Amino acid sequence: MGLCAWGWARCGALRLPGGAGPLCALVLGRVSPRLDGRARCGLQLPWGARGLRSSNPFTRKQEEEWRRRNRSALAYIAAAAVGMVGMSYAAVPLYRLYCQATGMGGTTGAGHGSEHIESMQPVRDRVIRVTFNADVHSSMQWNFKPQQSEIFVVPGETALAFYKAKNPTDKPIIGISTYNVIPFEAGQYFNKIQCFCFEEQRLNPQEEVDMPVFFYIDPEFVEDPKMAKVDLITLSYTFFEAKEGQKLPLPGYQ
Repeated sequence: MGLCAWGWARCGALRLPGGAGPLCALVLGRVSPRLDGRARCGLQLPWGARGLRSSNPFTRKQEEEWRRRNRSALAYIAAAAVGMVGMSYAAVPLYRLYCQATGMGGTTGAGHGSEHIESMQPVRDRVIRVTFNADVHSSMQWNFKPQQSEIFVVPGETALAFYKAKNPTDKPIIGISTYNVIPFEAGQYFNKIQCFCFEEQRLNPQEEVDMPVFFYIDPEFVEDPKMAKVDLITLSYTFFEAKEGQKLPLPGYQ
């Protein structure tokens, strides 16, 4: 409904003299007496009307500028969101590589080249007891355990240990493991030459396998003052069922 002609009047649908179609009234308000009811009905904004485009060029320019700024802001927000998602996916492998390089969080280091291993001099007067631990996630149906509870090694000497895994179910299961070393500070000196961590292991129904861990403790272990009282190191593995989209916990922080 709208107002037209003199004073207050309800206007439903009027036709302009030129034969224009009916103009539907939108709002109620006070209309200036100077308006000609036959020619104008619902075309001029009454005081307080909302939702209609302003005829003021300056106001239209402001509105267009606000819309442009809003579109730019939305584009920046969308780009930032995409960037954060990408960084979140990259954070885990990058942090894992950093931990393996520094031993942070109890992560063991990758073994050095064969030349370094062959040239190592065992430190016979420093014997270290290495114990082994095995865990499985609550959703993992494997049986997983170390084949030895402990072994004694000296820095600069290689050692071999074994874990055993069995799938007691009637369906194939793919597992993947994480690991850490306790105390955490010893992780940077605990180097693996061969192991089964971070690689998918498929076991068929009732299948049982031995999983070797070939490692050594770097001779620099004995030169670190923080390792002076460390004579016990525990190597721990945890198996998870490999599923699409599942993220493994970071070593040392599960």
